[in-house]
Amino acid sequence: MILPLESPTYGRAADAVKVGFLAAAALAGSSSRVRVIGHGDDGVLLAIAAAESSGVGLVVGPLTRDDLKTVLAMAPARPRLLALNQSDDGMALPRDTYTMALSVDSDASFLARTARADGVRSVALVAADAPLQQRFVAAFEAEWQRGGGSPPRAYRFDPNPDMLGLLRREIASRPTDAVVLAVDGDYAALTKSFLPPGPVYAISQIADELPSPISHDLDGVRYVEVPWLADAADPALAGLPRANFGNPVVERLYALGLDAFTLAQMLAEPVPPTSVEFDGATGHLSLTPSHAFARQGRLMEIRDGRAQPYAAAQ
Repeated sequence: MILPLESPTYGRAADAVKVGFLAAAALAGSSSRVRVIGHGDDGVLLAIAAAESSGVGLVVGPLTRDDLKTVLAMAPARPRLLALNQSDDGMALPRDTYTMALSVDSDASFLARTARADGVRSVALVAADAPLQQRFVAAFEAEWQRGGGSPPRAYRFDPNPDMLGLLRREIASRPTDAVVLAVDGDYAALTKSFLPPGPVYAISQIADELPSPISHDLDGVRYVEVPWLADAADPALAGLPRANFGNPVVERLYALGLDAFTLAQMLAEPVPPTSVEFDGATGHLSLTPSHAFARQGRLMEIRDGRAQPYAAAQ
């Protein structure tokens, strides 16, 4: 594993992935097969070189998009790679490179297909300016229009009460069947109170640490969650070691580490598989022809102030 464990920005995330991976390795009796190489913000190429010199069969990492871009561009000769992120530009992957990611893109695409199946024909997009939220709505819009949906109406989120009042009036003046909400969890309940009645499809961060006094304000919001957090009693996850980080963002990264080990066992074989399908801690994972693992999480809905499995419209 090569992870930015020494990075002030990404160190905590990297550690959660490492802990999940090593916990799964210990459960499988494979700890001795794993070497962890930590690096700082500018050290990914040295980490790759150290992995190659040790003669490993598979490198798991990098974790960040920038590091993956660096490796793809500047380290063409290296061991087989399972990257824990995806490239921004959609470039084709080299032959011995695979990717899996906790990407909001896949969640947004899944929600777009769900909304279409629910009978939604027109949507309004309400999003903050942060890169994560913008990526979410861009992926939703792309999948929505790919499926034949009409171009969504886009609105910029601003927490100023006057701007929220303006948002309410603008959406009311051009009503749609549903709203797609991409804001931080701290603003989710407030923003929803300014939306018209009807379905709301949202980025998963809106449900992080639902504050009980206002969680009922989010009733009806639908989002995608990793099975690890959606259903702790899921039989497919029985027996996997649990960790209590007290933070859903970190828990998702731990789940990424668990699934990364399962995939690493397969990809470290002399001849890697050409077909992979399995239900993991981060969702249903399937290997695509491009060597990217497609991930489909679990649909959830907030009902009675609690996150519960989403029952699709009949």
